[in-house]
Amino acid sequence: MRQALSDMCAQMESAYTIPPEQFEHESVKRGLRNSDGTGVIAGVTRIGSVRGYHMEDGVPIPADGRLYYRGINVMDIVQAHREAGTFGFEEVSYLLLLGRLPNADQYASFKSLIENGRKLPDGFFEDMILKAPSQNVMNKLSRAVLALYSYDPDPDNLSSENLVRQSVELIARLPVIIADAYAVKRHYYDNRSLLVHTPTQGSVAENFLHMLRPDNCFTREEALLLDLMLILHAEHGGGNNSAFTCRVLASTATDTYGCIAGAINSLKGPLHGGANQKVMEMFRDVHANVLDPTDEDEIYRYLCKIRDREAGDRSGKIYGLGHAVYTLSDPRALMLKQCVASLARKTAQTNAFQLMERIERQGTRALYAKLGTKKRVCANVDMYSGLVYQMLGIPEELFTPLFAIARIAGWCAHRVEEALTGNRIIRPAYRAMMDKTKYTAMRDREG
Repeated sequence: MRQALSDMCAQMESAYTIPPEQFEHESVKRGLRNSDGTGVIAGVTRIGSVRGYHMEDGVPIPADGRLYYRGINVMDIVQAHREAGTFGFEEVSYLLLLGRLPNADQYASFKSLIENGRKLPDGFFEDMILKAPSQNVMNKLSRAVLALYSYDPDPDNLSSENLVRQSVELIARLPVIIADAYAVKRHYYDNRSLLVHTPTQGSVAENFLHMLRPDNCFTREEALLLDLMLILHAEHGGGNNSAFTCRVLASTATDTYGCIAGAINSLKGPLHGGANQKVMEMFRDVHANVLDPTDEDEIYRYLCKIRDREAGDRSGKIYGLGHAVYTLSDPRALMLKQCVASLARKTAQTNAFQLMERIERQGTRALYAKLGTKKRVCANVDMYSGLVYQMLGIPEELFTPLFAIARIAGWCAHRVEEALTGNRIIRPAYRAMMDKTKYTAMRDREG
C-alpha cells in the first residue's frame, strides 16, 4: 500500500507541474491581480472600500491606507465610540447590513434582535457541537453553520426579508457556536472540565467574554477593547478572499449557510485570517532563536533566513507584513499598534511589544533587500492583533474564530448584495496548457 501511494504521489506531482513562465502570459491574471499589483475588477459594491494607492496616468501611486464602511471612514467610527466609551460593533453591523447608521429606536431594536437570537435551536448544541468535537474551532464553526440549514424553516428563500433574518441570526449565533465549540474542544482534546455558559445580554464583545471566561468575569475596558477589534475586522471590501468566496457562492443562488460556510473555510487559511496565529508562531520562533532580542541586526539576519525558507515554517513568509492593497500603511494596524503600546505598559508586556516592533522594522528591511522597493510593504492588521488577544487572555485557537465573529457582518452584507444585484454567476476562465492526445486502450498502455 505504501509503495502504491508513493507511486501515485510521484505521478500526481508530474501531472500537476506547470512551468512558471506559463503564468506570465498577458491574459493570465494570477491571483486575480494585474501585473502592476492592482486587483482585477470583478464587480461593484456599496458596502466597503479599501484604499492603499491612487492612480496617476494608469500607474498606482502608494498612499496611506484608508478603510471605509458604507462611505464612512472606519477610524471616525472608532474615534466616536472611544470618546463616548460605548460599544460600536452592533452599530457597524447594522450599517454594513442595512446601508446606513441606525437611529436610537432602530439601534435598540437591532440590538434586541441580536440578544434574543443568541439562543441556539433546540438540540443543536447536543447534536451538532457536543457529539462531533473538532480540534480546530474554525472547522467546527463551518460544519455548524452548514448544519443550521436543517434548523431553518425557510432556508432557500432569497427574499430580502428572509436574507436579513438569516443574517441577523448568524451575527447573533456565531459567537455562541465558537464559545461552545471551544469548550467542547478543551474537554475532549485538552482533558479539561467541560464548562459551558448560557449566553447573556449586552454587546457581542461582552457576551463572548462572559461565555469564554470560566468565572464569567471581565472588565468593561477589556470588553471595549474586544469591541474595537470586532469593528476593525468587520469588513474589508468585496475583493478579500473570504468575501469574494462568499460572493462566488452567492452568485450561484445557493443558500446563505453554504455561502457563509465557504467564507469561513477561506478565512481559516494561514494566508488570510489564519495569519494572526502564524504571526504569533513566528514571534515565538524569533524569540527562541535570537540570542539577544534587543539586537536589531541579529533579528534582521534571522528574518532573512525566514524569508529565504531556511527558518520558521519554511514558507518564506514573514507573517504580518505586506498586503494586496495597502502600501504605505494599514490603518487597522496603526490603531492596534497604539492599543498594544498602551496595554503592554499596563500588563507588564513591554518587552513583547518592543520585540514585535523590531520584527516589523527588520522584517520590512529584509523584504526590501530581496524584492526591492518597487512593491511597497507595510505591517498589516495581523501583525499586532494576536498580541492584543494574548494580552486579553484569549487562547490562540480563538484568534481566527474571533476574526470570523467580526467578519460575519461584512460577509452577510456581501451575500445579500450579490443575491439582490449580481444576477450572474461568477465564472472566470483558466488558460489551458496541455497537449492533445488520443485515448489509448488499456492493453496498449505502457507501465
